[in-house]
Amino acid sequence: MKSTVETLSPTRVRLAIEVPFVELEPSLKKAYREIGQQVQVPGFRRGKVPPAVIDQRVGRGTVLNEAVQEAIPQNILAAVREHDLKTLGRPEVEITEFADGDSLNFTAEVDVRPEITLPDLATVEVTVDELKIDESEIDEQVKNLRERFATLKTVERAAQEGDYVQIDLHATVDGEDVPGGSATNISHEVGSKQLLPGLDEAVVGLAAGDSTTFSTQLVGGEFAGRDAEVSVTVRTVKEKELPELDDEFAQMASEFDTMDELRADLRERVSRGKQVEQIYAARDKALEQLVAAAEVPAPEGVVREEVASRKQAMIDQLERIGATLEDYLASEEKTEEQIDAELTEAATEGVKIQLLLDTLADAEDVQVSDDEFGHEIVHRAQRAGMAPQQYYDQLVRSGAAPAVYGDVRRGKALASVMERITIKDTAGNEVTLDALRAANEAEHQHDHEH
Repeated sequence: MKSTVETLSPTRVRLAIEVPFVELEPSLKKAYREIGQQVQVPGFRRGKVPPAVIDQRVGRGTVLNEAVQEAIPQNILAAVREHDLKTLGRPEVEITEFADGDSLNFTAEVDVRPEITLPDLATVEVTVDELKIDESEIDEQVKNLRERFATLKTVERAAQEGDYVQIDLHATVDGEDVPGGSATNISHEVGSKQLLPGLDEAVVGLAAGDSTTFSTQLVGGEFAGRDAEVSVTVRTVKEKELPELDDEFAQMASEFDTMDELRADLRERVSRGKQVEQIYAARDKALEQLVAAAEVPAPEGVVREEVASRKQAMIDQLERIGATLEDYLASEEKTEEQIDAELTEAATEGVKIQLLLDTLADAEDVQVSDDEFGHEIVHRAQRAGMAPQQYYDQLVRSGAAPAVYGDVRRGKALASVMERITIKDTAGNEVTLDALRAANEAEHQHDHEH
């Protein structure tokens, strides 16, 4: 095999490869063997059909085509190694010349990792918003906690917003029962708009034993889009009772003896959450700054593949909730071109960041231990609701394990970026990574416990 490489851009090359016919022989033999296993010819045992008979039956062209399809990837790999290229994504192949008995000539255009000059990380400084906690944020936390300890008490009065009612529902369209349109004894919070449009308004003012009817437009099933007449009967009305905010509540709702101690703990938690947010904001700003300073170019082919995969993931997600891309576009009031442009912008930025972190990981010879890789697998398996081994086997089968390894390695490179840059808030205070370390430690602990 002979090959030459032509640089098309800082992120793309074209390989021109020539493979003498004699070097195609092993692939040709393999093609005859595999086709011979598939064809049945009277008088010959499966797999023992001579090449001449296969040529007659299937055609020499088909065999040559199969051999070429197998030889191309092998020769691209050899040329990539020979020219020491760091390729990204899938190559685009074009056969320029090939005839039976002659050499195979083809080109392969492929994205490559660009040469990136990294700035000195010690010179990078980012500014984030100052951490401020308003008393109303602590009040909100206390309110949420109080709601969790609320009790329901049956009342002898008409339902009002905020009450909980037990109801029976029965829906009809033009006097005909709606399939699945009846339900008995279901609990509903009045005013939550969790069930049918119009229900909340209909229930307000009804006491236990009262009934009424209202109209609503159906969204699913065979009557979708039609108006249904729904009768609703209230069985019970319950009022939500909230506990008093005193030391007794603090003892019931937490490990603390007083409300002051409980509020101090909630303040600490809110503060930690905001510190982590500060660090994430610093991370995003640092990466943006580094990508700009290093003038990282984005390989077009890789971006195209990333956009396609993000769009497919989006369509799959919509399908899972029973919607289509058209529904989504209508609800967002956007065109498909606008969505494509947004995906392209996000993918371009994502690819640039990956290239930057890969370059940094190479420059600093970042290694990933089996332990670190295993921890990531456990973490991802938990999120996917699968057993770690099952998740790992699936990764290996789909060939995605190296991508996860790459993600962990980039994560380590990013951690080293964050350790070395300077982060300050708008008041000039230095921001440390302590809150993030504490959060990671807690997560690590959680993984071990489960």
